[in-house]
Amino acid sequence: MREAVKGVFSIEEYLAYEQEVGTKCEFHNGEVFAMAGGTRNHTILCTQIYDVVRDSLRKSDIPCRPYTSEMRIALDHLNSFVSPDLSVFCGPIEWSKKEPNSAINPIAVVEVLSESSESYDRGEKFYKYRQLDSLKDYLLIDQDKAVVEVFSRESTNGLWKITRASELSESIELPSMGIEISLKELYEGVEVSI
Repeated sequence: MREAVKGVFSIEEYLAYEQEVGTKCEFHNGEVFAMAGGTRNHTILCTQIYDVVRDSLRKSDIPCRPYTSEMRIALDHLNSFVSPDLSVFCGPIEWSKKEPNSAINPIAVVEVLSESSESYDRGEKFYKYRQLDSLKDYLLIDQDKAVVEVFSRESTNGLWKITRASELSESIELPSMGIEISLKELYEGVEVSI
């Protein structure tokens, strides 16, 4: 859930506010939005997707690395900063000129959906992510049922292709890295409806 913080903030004020309150916030052109804490399923899925992606990359010897939500992403051209649940970088990380601790070139971004954030993650936030030339895969994970969607940018025409898996017996591919994620492994220990 996003809750707007009253006032208009500079980037420096936003960073100071986030540190002061100890809560992740997003910044969008002067507006600050506090991000609510996650549920048990959200926490488990964030941990699981990090582990699964990291292990898959290590096994395949692909020179990419996943990062938790501590890695802030700068969308400099939109004057925005966001903290996805997971981001993946291949090769050197490029840093924002506006905020040197925020990266600008993820190849993949993952969001674990909640009832309160789903429309934002599918709509406005995905629109913002699509502005990143580096982004090839956008993964959405449902925390209440075993459903995973991958939006992948096709290299030939730049269009986004959607792949969906909704059975624990299925796997889903992240084409940008050539790895597969098993829903059974991802949802281990998560209470989901069938």
